[in-house]
Amino acid sequence: MSQVSGQISGMTGFGRADGGLDGWTWTVEARSVNGRSLETRYRGPHGFDNLERLAKAAAQARLSRGQVTLGLQAKRAEGTEPAPRVNEAVLATYLRLANQLAEEGATPPSADGLLALRGVIEVAEEDEDAEARAALEAAMAATVEQALDALKASRQREGEQLTPVIHDFVGTIEALVARAELEASAQVEAIRERFTRRISELAPDAPGLDERVFLEAAALATKADVREELDRLTAHVASARALLQQPPAGRKLDFLMQEFMREANTLCSKSATTALTGIGLELKAVIEQLREQVQNVE
Repeated sequence: MSQVSGQISGMTGFGRADGGLDGWTWTVEARSVNGRSLETRYRGPHGFDNLERLAKAAAQARLSRGQVTLGLQAKRAEGTEPAPRVNEAVLATYLRLANQLAEEGATPPSADGLLALRGVIEVAEEDEDAEARAALEAAMAATVEQALDALKASRQREGEQLTPVIHDFVGTIEALVARAELEASAQVEAIRERFTRRISELAPDAPGLDERVFLEAAALATKADVREELDRLTAHVASARALLQQPPAGRKLDFLMQEFMREANTLCSKSATTALTGIGLELKAVIEQLREQVQNVE
């Protein structure tokens, strides 16, 4: 089942489905929580080992991330269970050993004690028709798929709740970047004032003054130029919005959060004004909040 176009999903959810056939009834529960990749764990009834492979394949076809737990509980109606029988060969072996011990002085074995030994009593599952068994397994597999469909729908509902929250954070980042762009222009005046003070501290006739002034001006101007960081932040905002329309996008959004934070850190380090530093710190706080939400996205 493919992802709904333009709709992100979360990774937390629950799904359940029930089924029954030929005296059997069963329940399948599917749960998932956040995970960096898809990990599926399955637990089911004895004798239906092939269902684990089918269940994991069904999960992989529907989901791309998250820790998924699938549990199938099955039981037979009273009167339909296969009759137990005694394994004569195993019982004979135990009797021979018990008699040998009795000859050496051990207590003779009792009937109930012998029947309780492992392998003496067994259930004649092999008497079940192979075609009926295959039909039963197929019906159980179909219920597993129904539970996974319900889980997927639950995760999509979480995604519907996450979408506006993430968009709001991205919008806040965009607004902060716009404020930073306006404040960045004030850095020129801040550098000019700092430079003027620096020049006044140097003797006007000091040798090499012009070269020293030039080098310091170039260094300050380079350090204070945040245009590249602001351009990249603007590009990241556009990328985030595009990814939200191209699910599953969780892994790419995780990486984008790292890029957002890298640019915000550089912006703070290059800031020459208190106001711009404050905007940079606000950016970092919002990016961290956004990162926490993105960790829930499939």
